[in-house]
Amino acid sequence: MSQDIYILAVLDGLSYAALLFLVALGMTLVFGVMNIVNMAHGSFYALGGYMAATLGLWATAHGASPAWSLLILPLAAIIVGCVFGALMETSLMQHIYNKDPILQLLITFSAFMIFEDLQRLVWGTQPYFVSDIVNYLGTADVLGITYTRYQLMVVPGVALVVFVALRSFLKLSSIGRQIVAVSHNREISTALGINVKRISLLTFVVGSILGALAGALASPTVSWVPGIGGEMIVLSFAVVATAGLGQIEGALVAAILIGLARSFTVYLLPELEVLIPFLIMVLVLLFRPQGLFSVAQSRRV
Repeated sequence: MSQDIYILAVLDGLSYAALLFLVALGMTLVFGVMNIVNMAHGSFYALGGYMAATLGLWATAHGASPAWSLLILPLAAIIVGCVFGALMETSLMQHIYNKDPILQLLITFSAFMIFEDLQRLVWGTQPYFVSDIVNYLGTADVLGITYTRYQLMVVPGVALVVFVALRSFLKLSSIGRQIVAVSHNREISTALGINVKRISLLTFVVGSILGALAGALASPTVSWVPGIGGEMIVLSFAVVATAGLGQIEGALVAAILIGLARSFTVYLLPELEVLIPFLIMVLVLLFRPQGLFSVAQSRRV
């Protein structure tokens, strides 16, 4: 029995780490370019889940095959990022780039509260849950443990593909190199002719899509209720702080570390579930105040 628990803990930990990584990736990308810790980032996670559940229910009501959910999930993330992310960046973020960091935190936290009320206004307080895609893909046997293929392959697989695609985009594409340039120095980038305003908008929208994608991927396995974004933003901040702000590769490692630690705690010491991720963060920051993967540069992507 103890062996089964350890196997389950690893599988659950990796699946949850994939979601944590996607949210943290969006947050660290935005920080790397804009030097802003966006406290409203968890709202995109929540909105992505709500949008995916809503589109899933609509598709089911119209007789669509559960296989369409594989397209509905990223579509929901894109809608949330392009609508709510773009709206927040153009109406709010552009006005606080060079403001005091405390003011930035207060304003983005206010945006988080606005989005929370918006969710209650649109979707109410009843839980949303659409698991058709999980049932459609079925289960697999992993060392004697029956586990859903969706959580075993789809969720971690999407996170890995996003990681590789984003790294390739930043290194190989013209726009990606412009994003990297802006992350190092906005003023010099402007002098070189880079449209910093456009790059900032693009980065924020992409970061919002990543947060919403995590929510969309989580929606088939979690009952969606108001306030769910708050827990995720706190845990993803622990990932980002542990890795070092602006560290993409570090966010992947930190997400796996915290995801596995949280999962083992849930199975072995459930009363410490909330404590462990932040205990890891505190221990890391005591010895490495800039995070595990920080470098001499102040900002990187």
